[in-house]
Amino acid sequence: MDHSLDFLALVDDAKTRIRQISIDDWLAQKPKPLLIDVREDDEWRAGHAASAEHLGKGVIERDICERVPNKSEKLVLYCGGGFRSALAADALQRMGYTEVRSLVGGYKAWLASNLPTEK
Repeated sequence: MDHSLDFLALVDDAKTRIRQISIDDWLAQKPKPLLIDVREDDEWRAGHAASAEHLGKGVIERDICERVPNKSEKLVLYCGGGFRSALAADALQRMGYTEVRSLVGGYKAWLASNLPTEK
């Protein structure tokens, strides 16, 4: 998918404030941080990372406090390629979440690493 320059500028700006994590670094984490899929509902239904929870980018700010009340819990957000998750991570940090990361490469990187998925 081709992204507009304005969207890419917005993502690049968010990435200056957030922390990202690679698949390898996520795999090395013990215990594993909570993995949250921020993609749209239809993307989630088509397939997602095993053990992930779904909180779409459109509702994550509204629902995160109820689902994850501990603002110091380790969270790793992913989307299709790492753009929307960067924006969502930036928003959660502004809400006070201190241990949120965006997964570099998103679900595409997950699939390329042959990690488990489910529908």
